[in-house]
Amino acid sequence: MTIGMLHTVYFWLTPGLSEAEKENFVAGAKALAEAPTVAACYVSAPAATPERDVTDHSFDYSLHLMFKDVADHDAYQIDPVHLKFVEEQAAKFAVVKVYDSSAL
Repeated sequence: MTIGMLHTVYFWLTPGLSEAEKENFVAGAKALAEAPTVAACYVSAPAATPERDVTDHSFDYSLHLMFKDVADHDAYQIDPVHLKFVEEQAAKFAVVKVYDSSAL
């Protein structure tokens, strides 16, 4: 499948969450791969790369979803798998930043 769109989300979680709550967040994010229009799903944490002027390691987790096209992304936004993630995890979000891009 050709990837036409990338949906990248950075999460800063609410301070003071327990390790179990963080693990639950990661499990919930990984479950987003089950949405039928998601072509690929990666959940990550800041890498242990050296600090540079251009790096930002301040986030707690990032989510990288790949879709065939914008229509598949739009279907994902209203898919029960995504809606369940938001419902179960939103209380853990302090800040969320979304970067959508089209593959070249």
